[in-house]
Amino acid sequence: MVPSILSIGTAVPPTSLRQDDVRDMFASQPGLSRRAQRLIFAAFEASAIDTRHTVLPELAGDAPGGLRVRADGGALLAPRTGARNDEYRRSAPALFAAASSQALSRAGMSRAAVTHVVTVSCTGLYAPGPDVDLIRDLGLSAGVQRFHLGFIGCAAAMPALRLAGHIAASDPTAVVLVATAELCSLHLRSSEDPEQIVAASVFADGAAAVIVTADPTHEDRERLELDGFQTRLLPEGAQDMQWIIGDTGFEMTLTAQVPRLVGAHARAALDGLLGGETPIDAWAVHPGGRSILDRVEAALDAPQDALAVSRDVLRTYGNMSSATVLFVIDELWRNGVADNDRIGAVAFGPGLTVESARLVRREGVVAATPVAVSTESGARVRPIERETIPG
Repeated sequence: MVPSILSIGTAVPPTSLRQDDVRDMFASQPGLSRRAQRLIFAAFEASAIDTRHTVLPELAGDAPGGLRVRADGGALLAPRTGARNDEYRRSAPALFAAASSQALSRAGMSRAAVTHVVTVSCTGLYAPGPDVDLIRDLGLSAGVQRFHLGFIGCAAAMPALRLAGHIAASDPTAVVLVATAELCSLHLRSSEDPEQIVAASVFADGAAAVIVTADPTHEDRERLELDGFQTRLLPEGAQDMQWIIGDTGFEMTLTAQVPRLVGAHARAALDGLLGGETPIDAWAVHPGGRSILDRVEAALDAPQDALAVSRDVLRTYGNMSSATVLFVIDELWRNGVADNDRIGAVAFGPGLTVESARLVRREGVVAATPVAVSTESGARVRPIERETIPG
């Protein structure tokens, strides 16, 4: 069997943010210039986002759950990087576990079946890391082979899937759990810098996980075949998208040139997906922002609704960095593609880098039997019925 995705699981923190409320919070910070306030209103208005999720309940006006980010009067604090990273260590494992548990349940897989774990994140660093925590939190075998892809950015889910595909191709008995969790809201801050204002208007927290295998015993199952990957490092833009460690959090550089550069190079960067005899039937484009989606849509000469699912994920969840494109693939798989349809999955990251994959939906003849799973977590798993895992 071709290496394939058997299931996708997704999870978000329980605290939901209304975009208008977040805008007003940032615009009301003491000492902001009128220019900065205008930029905040413009950035949030252009974001095409209604809601986001965060591990920081204070951002929604609730009592702090860990890291303090607001003073009693409402002013945003500026925690040091170490304090932000400590919160990542406290909060990320629950999201990794929640998304992974749902993926295993949807695949009908027992935890004992997992042979490899690939974790992905760019919003926190520690060792032993998320890969070790996930193995322990799920009770996986101590002999599970593990890999962690760190600090790659929004495009990282694609190389993680590529790695999982290589593992499965080399060992058809392998069952690879790929899990990505990003806590972008830990690094938001009050600023007059236009780039930081844009970051504050779009980034959010979330997690996604997939099960990948080439085991022929699953050939009669509904699945997404991993039909090919491509990576392209663009000839310009290295300084326009950066993610570096600062003294008061990780700092995002995201210039206004990024949408233009992505749009200008998108078609050439995707020639491997577009150049074959079989067309792409549906697009799962990482919704880094509304302007990026607009530029990619124009570059592909795609119908106006071709990126509707990407836009819906952006509107509902914001930009969750590497997890986001897996949310889009999940929605397409469940609601938007038919048997043998080809999905073009695309994500962008620092470099500038364009990572892409071609996925083929196979209908199968049997459905997976869900396996009951649980995790000690406050994360909200995001199936259609909006199940909440008790904490």
